[in-house]
Amino acid sequence: MKTHKVTHQSSLPSNTRNKLVLRRTRKRFNPKVFIDRTIETTAIVSLLLTGFSGVGAIGCWGLEIIETNNPNIIISGWEYQKNRSLGAMLVCFSAFLGSSLVGASLSIQRDKF
Repeated sequence: MKTHKVTHQSSLPSNTRNKLVLRRTRKRFNPKVFIDRTIETTAIVSLLLTGFSGVGAIGCWGLEIIETNNPNIIISGWEYQKNRSLGAMLVCFSAFLGSSLVGASLSIQRDKF
């Protein structure tokens, strides 16, 4: 019984074949990009939450007007919800202002004005 040996010849010359090195490029963790994206995301999310809390506060004020004009309708809990919505709106808007200020100061510091 005969065994056959199969060999594969490359089309590249032997001196070039030995110099080829496959390198995998790896993304490196860049803290500046991470900080910038975190600040940007915080600003966007806090601005959205400010808007939603404002809508909730306006809805509660609407319930207050309904209850004032019609004494037969008793809606309980709107005062607490209104105060909670206004407080959340204040906290979220101050988070937006703070993250925007931090982002602006970091970009000015990097640009070295």
